[in-house]
Amino acid sequence: MRTVKEILQEKGAEIVTIGGSQQVFEALKMMAEMNIGAVVVIDEAGAPLGIFSERDYARKVVEKGAAPLDAPVREFMTDIVQTVVPDNTVDECMNLVTDKRRRHLPVVEDGKLCGVVSIGDLVKATIAEKEFLIKELTEYIQYP
Repeated sequence: MRTVKEILQEKGAEIVTIGGSQQVFEALKMMAEMNIGAVVVIDEAGAPLGIFSERDYARKVVEKGAAPLDAPVREFMTDIVQTVVPDNTVDECMNLVTDKRRRHLPVVEDGKLCGVVSIGDLVKATIAEKEFLIKELTEYIQYP
């Protein structure tokens, strides 16, 4: 069973973060420049406070009728952060994203943010694992 640690080793552990008091515009600009859909919102110590995503912003715009770009990110973020550790399995993470309706899971080790896995990362890992299993079973059946 693949783990979060293996996913981070493959994709890299680059983490895009922003402070909760920084402006929404800064977060949106950063996300556009890096071609990503979300950033981890951190406190002064670097601990995750929430996730700010394009979806969070779009929902606030609809909810409020408008959304100022100079507002702090913390007013728009999803503030219930579901974290995982490097030893969590892909299946455990898939259960979390399904049950908790999350698209991004910050990875924390020894109290420090060390990566982020997305639902896309988890789906990719799951497909790779299933393809490997199919290949092994096919070879087993064809070459007794």
